Amino acid sequence: MTHPPAAVCGRRRSLLQAGLGAALLPLAPLAVRADAYPSRPITLVVPFPAGGSVDLIGRIYAERLAKVLGVSVIIENRDGAGGSIGSQRVARAKADGYTLVASSQSSHLANPLMHSNLGYDPIEDFSAISQLSRSLNALVVHPDVPARTLTEFVAHLKANPDQLHFGTAGVGSMGQLNAELFKSTLGVKAVHVPYRGGGPLISGLLSNQVQFMLDNLAPMLPYIQSGKLRALAIAAPARPAYLPDVPTFAELGHPTLNTTSWIGLAAPAGTPADVLQTLLQAVRTVARQEELQQTLEKNGALPPDEQTPAQFTAMMSERLSLYKDLIERAGIRPE
Repeated sequence: MTHPPAAVCGRRRSLLQAGLGAALLPLAPLAVRADAYPSRPITLVVPFPAGGSVDLIGRIYAERLAKVLGVSVIIENRDGAGGSIGSQRVARAKADGYTLVASSQSSHLANPLMHSNLGYDPIEDFSAISQLSRSLNALVVHPDVPARTLTEFVAHLKANPDQLHFGTAGVGSMGQLNAELFKSTLGVKAVHVPYRGGGPLISGLLSNQVQFMLDNLAPMLPYIQSGKLRALAIAAPARPAYLPDVPTFAELGHPTLNTTSWIGLAAPAGTPADVLQTLLQAVRTVARQEELQQTLEKNGALPPDEQTPAQFTAMMSERLSLYKDLIERAGIRPE
């Protein structure tokens, strides 16, 4: 029986040892494994114009998610029809995690409830991933309104039914839904005045064309702080440090009115579970950064609730049910 030369045996032992050593090495990070997600740039569709709140939050996250995921996150503004054009684009995109949408209460709540032909279902056609931020809402009145508290304001409305006007950014907007919920909850009557967007709405309130609104706090904050407008209550987890004298609706005994608005992240329905988990963990990594939280606060927003995708979806479903019933009772119809 012949034996292989010693040199050959040595080479075999080296190869065997190398193979065992490789088997014990940790796997390469996901971002650098050729077959892993993500391996190429991700498109984040913002279904609203540049410069708005959804676009702002989308861009704040895109830069930071890119660092965590190791690939570029590219913002694509696909605005139109109250967020439905961009949302429909993502609903119909390939479910591979490379096309996502910055969802919001406009595109995934108000619009679907007001229009039955959007081409997407906000629950069935998307895989919800996570909230990105929450926004405070505030009940704000013109200084000429003779009320300095919510109790006084409600009493004034009841003493003057349909004499005061509330402004919104349009028929079926979240501002209208918020105000209708306020009216229904507190049993008051007021007249709706829809404007074409937030800018004209604030001008209308400043000029006393309308006497109150219940909408996003951020654009109204400078006018509240300067005394040009008066905030009576805030929908928030706690009083913000910059408005310490304004109570939350929950403090005042109205928890139903104490809901914040949200901006979230979603993928097309059917996106693989491991891809969704990668995105969820990336969002949580970013959201826990103190610098990110400070940036959100400077822009009038709060960090997201750490909900699971199932909890996020359940929250959306609950709000869809709540506002659907409200729309039917209030007889709100699209323009």
